[in-house]
Amino acid sequence: MEVGVGPPLFLSIRMEDTIAQVIENRVAELGFEFVELERAGSRSRPILRVRIDRPDAEPGRGITIDECASVSRALEEFLDTDPAVAERYVLEVSSPGIERPLVRRRDYERFAGREIALSGRAPLYGRTRRLEGKLEGIAGEGEEERILVRLADGQIQEIPRSSVTRAHLLFKWPGNDA
Repeated sequence: MEVGVGPPLFLSIRMEDTIAQVIENRVAELGFEFVELERAGSRSRPILRVRIDRPDAEPGRGITIDECASVSRALEEFLDTDPAVAERYVLEVSSPGIERPLVRRRDYERFAGREIALSGRAPLYGRTRRLEGKLEGIAGEGEEERILVRLADGQIQEIPRSSVTRAHLLFKWPGNDA
């Protein structure tokens, strides 16, 4: 979907944060949970990927196409009138998928007990930059936050959240215990 008027997208980091916050607030006003905003494309043709969910979502009861379309229309109303958005942009609104990203502290609290995968620029544990296990929760505050992960051998590792570049739920097909 291509709409909008105005100067180049996101004139500064501060402006990016403002737009992300406004999108998050608008999504919440519509009764949905804002999961994340991903930016792609170029300054002249930005792509805004907004992932939404239901606050009470469970596997098999996720966001529908009609709900994504409704949120997309509501966000376009804001984006079309915002002078910080490029003349031509692409807006994509979708569910977070079965391997939902874990972005905020509340995600780690909400999905405790589920299988997750963590990735980092440097090794997270031992010599691996990717770690899988059962999310036991999150501890600490601010810069000291640590993700608690139970490994396959039963050992619980505390991974500094600041060292994680990506975290998401891990989907395993039924009957595939390997």
